[in-house]
Amino acid sequence: MSQRDSVLESVLQKYCARAHTGYGKYRKTLDRKDLSFFEWCSHLQEELMDATLYLEKLQSEMKGNYAEDVRQDGRENDKEGSS
Repeated sequence: MSQRDSVLESVLQKYCARAHTGYGKYRKTLDRKDLSFFEWCSHLQEELMDATLYLEKLQSEMKGNYAEDVRQDGRENDKEGSS
């Protein structure tokens, strides 16, 4: 790759930082051999479940923000229409 991709660079830095933090906390890498296939699947499932919770939270906040924006836009339009 001749041109640097800033998004890719950012993600790679985050992966490295995450791996460093994980090793510091658990003293293990993903090269570990003490988990079975099903245990790895369980870890993945738990991570994905967490991800859906984060997504639900963000969607909920955006719905609230969108509703507030619509209310504010309506008030602005009312002010402009009554002038």
